[in-house]
This record gives sequence, structure tokens and C-alpha cells, in this order.
Amino acid sequence: MHEELTASIKQILIDKLFVELPPEQIGEDDGLQSVIGLDSVGFLELRVLCEDVFKVRITDEDFNTDNFRTVNQLVSLIVGLKTAAQGGAW
Repeated sequence: MHEELTASIKQILIDKLFVELPPEQIGEDDGLQSVIGLDSVGFLELRVLCEDVFKVRITDEDFNTDNFRTVNQLVSLIVGLKTAAQGGAW
């Protein structure tokens, strides 16, 4: 499941946020700001896209630099939100 989420997030970065890297060059632990180059508007768009695509609600508390620093951290956030929403079964 983590691999599917990782691939989906990379495609969102490329298709919707216009990151000009092939998916295999986006490292799971690369900084979304420092390496990939997302700016503040990009992070807001990424939040909304993740909510729409993965059917989760990202609260203002969850929308922070720790959860949105890398693809891996974003995957962990989404898995945690889906697990919590479904009573631990995901």
C-alpha cells in the first residue's frame, strides 16, 4: 500500500504541480521544498489534492512541515489518517 501511495504522490507532483522530474528521480526522502522546489502555494495545492485523491481530511494541525517535508512523511500521514478514519483497518 505504501508503494501505491508513493507512486500516486509522485504523479500528483508531476501532473498537477508541474514538477519537472521523472518519478524515478523523485526520492522518497527528498525535501519537497529544498530538493523538489515546492513553494507555499504548491504545498497548499498538494494538501487539497491529497485530500481529494486519497479521501482524507488534513487538518490545520496536520498541515505542518514535519508531515509535508518528504514523500515518505506525507505517505505516513495519509496512512495514519485513513487508518484513524476507518477504525484502524486499512
